[in-house]
Amino acid sequence: MRADRLLNLLLLLQNRGKMSSRQLAELLEVSERTISRDIEALSAAGIPVYAERGSRGGWVLADSYRTNLTGMRPEEVISLLLTNHNELLKDLGIQGDFQAAYQKLLAAAPASIRQDAELIRERIHIDGASWHASEEAFPWLSTVQEAVWAQRKLRIRYRKEEDVVERIVRPLGLIAKRNVWYVAAEQEPDGELRTFRISRLEEASLLEETFVRPVGFDLAAYWEQSTSRFKSELPRYLARVRTTEAGLNRLRRERFTKVLHAEGPDTQGQFLAEVDLQTLDWACGVILGGGREVEVLEPLELRVRVMAEVQAVLTLYKRR
Repeated sequence: MRADRLLNLLLLLQNRGKMSSRQLAELLEVSERTISRDIEALSAAGIPVYAERGSRGGWVLADSYRTNLTGMRPEEVISLLLTNHNELLKDLGIQGDFQAAYQKLLAAAPASIRQDAELIRERIHIDGASWHASEEAFPWLSTVQEAVWAQRKLRIRYRKEEDVVERIVRPLGLIAKRNVWYVAAEQEPDGELRTFRISRLEEASLLEETFVRPVGFDLAAYWEQSTSRFKSELPRYLARVRTTEAGLNRLRRERFTKVLHAEGPDTQGQFLAEVDLQTLDWACGVILGGGREVEVLEPLELRVRVMAEVQAVLTLYKRR
């Protein structure tokens, strides 16, 4: 642990220049006294680190002590340095490893690249999370991760709708879609390839038995095929609507809703659109959410359902 800390301390001084004991202590999560001992250890090892006194003083690494990264273009280095510190790294327990790797790569880059990278990181932030906080929990993610790395079989209890089933699987890879984790695994005894949502695992335990990965298995290709198949199997519920531009934009933003075709506007500013709303129940909710901006034309059963819901709401409010 101390060797890692000494290396990180050295890289911080090389990348950021002068830093106080307090700044270093906060970043490395140790006391200032520990930082002083680490600085002494670096000096004893021949690292040219010295102190600048005064109110704006701090620890400084000699400019001559620096390595250069060769064989990579500046654009390639910057693209790596811009990797996002996201929740996925935290889920996997490697956020600290990423930070250490970032410091090492930055330390090895020429001064011009380091300056460009820091400027870009100050001005660009990529947040892959949605606006709504995720309620997903992944208590078994680390166990699944270990099984993937070690190619060991897993015994899982998996929540499938209202039932919980037990399976022995051979986990082939982890997949993250936004902040939701999945594992692709072969199911025993038939070897069927399945995708399991990790938040639905009731239990996961490592088995001693290992397995051999299928030759040529491509996780990215499997996921693309799986999602394409999932989308093709989704239910369809087609409807024709008359809508304003605001209503049309709302439909396009709706989850599980797809505007297949739209034409207009006419002289009243209205659009005619064909929309896939998946199910009758979902369609009714989406149309009601559009209020006066969206009117169902077809099918008749959806129009009747929406009118019935509106009448029920009116009755409810009149009664009160």
